[in-house]
Amino acid sequence: MNAAKAIVNVFRFDRTNWRAAFLCMVAALVFWFFNALNKSYSTDVEFPVRFDYDLSQFAPVDALPHQLTVNVNGTGWELFREYVGFKQPELTIALQRPTEVRKIVGASLMPLLQPQLGKLKINYMVTDTLKIQLDEIDAHRFRVFAEASAVTYRDGFGRISPFVVLPDSIEITGPKVLLHTLPDSLPVSVVANRLDQNFEDDVEVILPTPFVKRNPALVNVMFEVGKVIKLTANVKVLPGKKTNQSLVGPPDSVGCRFLVPEKRLEDFHRHKIDMRLLWNGRSLKLQNKPSFLELIQLDTTMVAPRL
Repeated sequence: MNAAKAIVNVFRFDRTNWRAAFLCMVAALVFWFFNALNKSYSTDVEFPVRFDYDLSQFAPVDALPHQLTVNVNGTGWELFREYVGFKQPELTIALQRPTEVRKIVGASLMPLLQPQLGKLKINYMVTDTLKIQLDEIDAHRFRVFAEASAVTYRDGFGRISPFVVLPDSIEITGPKVLLHTLPDSLPVSVVANRLDQNFEDDVEVILPTPFVKRNPALVNVMFEVGKVIKLTANVKVLPGKKTNQSLVGPPDSVGCRFLVPEKRLEDFHRHKIDMRLLWNGRSLKLQNKPSFLELIQLDTTMVAPRL
């Protein structure tokens, strides 16, 4: 009976007893944690990496690696510091000849990186290869033009003037190899819905690569909008140089549909006789088109049967 009462007394809720038990558990946990941190471990650690080169002379063609993984050995304290980011070292890789390096084998970096890791010892490089590509910085000017396929108009309205882009050229600075892949003229995409009045806005020059700098990044695009009429006219065809004697030439004329500003109807009828379609053996190209006209459709069915 006394034994049972003693057991009940042990598990009886007593705030003072439970507090003491909790403190003992915390102390034991802290002791275990500190003891574990004093032991030696091996593990993979990701370190940020930076490439050291002349930024005024060279630029990356593609994104450079921003981290590498290393298997290291060290005490729990040292590894804990690296995992939680306390004073985590940024590993630096110097590039003496940036344009000549395309890849760096991970194992070759061990002598370079070991002095940067303090008390941690490198066992081996988990990252096998670092691929990099840099090129000399160059600068060129490129013409820009408005590309307005995404512009829509209200019924009966359309563009009645040429595009004006200011400035009409921009300077692009970046890796030489990337600049040489760009066309001589760059499109500036204009987006607008259901226009019925003149357009003017600053439009960003979007490039296919983020590794170049634009100056300026925005250009001003403007054009007039007014009432237009859709008219069709037969345009004479000039045969170009024959690329294959077995092919039959195009017809004498082809029907073309234009958007004509309402106020330029007389000009349209006066100038349409001067327009010509040049046939190069594969396609037709309109020549002598007044700037106020917009070609919206060409009757290719009149040409296709003759190919």
